[in-house]
Amino acid sequence: MLIVEDSDDARYFMRLALEQLGYLVVEAENGAVALEVAERERPDIILMDLSLPVMDGMAATEKIRSSDGLRGIPIVAVTAHQETDFRAGAKAAGFDAYVTKPIDMDFLSELIKGLLA
Repeated sequence: MLIVEDSDDARYFMRLALEQLGYLVVEAENGAVALEVAERERPDIILMDLSLPVMDGMAATEKIRSSDGLRGIPIVAVTAHQETDFRAGAKAAGFDAYVTKPIDMDFLSELIKGLLA
């Protein structure tokens, strides 16, 4: 699993919680690094923040969706933005699901299981 989050604290919390659930986690702090890590690691799922430095989550997701080797990976938008226009933009960019912060880890765990099934 790839976690893409620019906040060190949020990334750390998510990694710990997901590792406790048994997932192997790799990390990226921005969209550009996410592309590099995704190409190298080929994660089963990506949790992508939308507001990122260097390359935002929507642009990174569009690039992943245009890559033959990566386009089938489920990508979940993880963001503090709850507005409808962000949800519509995320869907148009190719996200499979949308989770708002603060993250309900039980909900996220079930969502991940469903996307990986």
